[in-house]
Amino acid sequence: MKLLYFDDFKLGVLKGDAVVDVTSQVQDIPHTGPHDLINGLIERFSDYRKKLEKAAADGKGVPVSKVRVRPPLPKPGNIDCMAVNYMEDGTLEKPAPINAFHKASSAVIGDGDTMVLPDVPATIFEGEAEIAVVMGRHANRVSEKDAMKYVFGYVNFIDGSARGLLPSNNTFFQMKSRDTFAPIGPYLVTADELPNPQKLQIRLWVNGQLKQNFNTDDMAHSIARCIEWVTSIHPLEPGDILATGTNHRGLSSFMDGDKVELETEGLGRLRFNVRDDLKRTWARTTRLEHHQKGAEGRHTPQLTGKHAPK
Repeated sequence: MKLLYFDDFKLGVLKGDAVVDVTSQVQDIPHTGPHDLINGLIERFSDYRKKLEKAAADGKGVPVSKVRVRPPLPKPGNIDCMAVNYMEDGTLEKPAPINAFHKASSAVIGDGDTMVLPDVPATIFEGEAEIAVVMGRHANRVSEKDAMKYVFGYVNFIDGSARGLLPSNNTFFQMKSRDTFAPIGPYLVTADELPNPQKLQIRLWVNGQLKQNFNTDDMAHSIARCIEWVTSIHPLEPGDILATGTNHRGLSSFMDGDKVELETEGLGRLRFNVRDDLKRTWARTTRLEHHQKGAEGRHTPQLTGKHAPK
């Protein structure tokens, strides 16, 4: 099943190219807003699934192109992001040590929304294409063997980054939790629709040009292992997000006016815009292209605008 919010946060089920409003079927779930309504539904999904399936089958849908799609998880309790979790097309000799960081839930935006680049001296702004796991029930110290039983579904996820901010020992907080730096969507797909999440192609386009193109089979630490490790540190709750990392070789600059699209097999296509009021510029080269040129640093330097190197 594909669940989404649309217009004024009506809850919908996607049926082909149409969305059916099923809000009336879930009103008895205790909630104060769309954020805890979807979390409550996830927690009670076995009790509501048949009702939602029937409502979707019987209801008359509205073309999804005619509605405003909203983030399917407007404010997750936790967003945990795995760091350096790909073998980079087999170019790494061994997996990096398993690691993760927290991202502020207030960073979430949805399909058609805009990522805003802040006035900070970042060396570059990037957005990492990822598949994110959405947890289905309370998970605390779960084993790798049982971890997938705790997964409710999956969603496209962008990990926005403001690279190179100082001090260097405070990197993740300043780099990752900026407002609008977590585009997700367009909808949430239940786990039964993706029987093998470790074999999915992920693609990201910037202004129609393919930049990232990799498969989840290149993960250094499997989804199950990531769940085991994160829940050994803190519990995850229904509706929490665990983003599984990216292949960094295709990363390139995000700039003002960019149209970005992310598509993972089975998860639809997430589209969003980029705005930079400072109109800063970088070359369009990816990290891999930058490396192949023998240039210094991990990424292309800023060319023009405020905070550009003198």
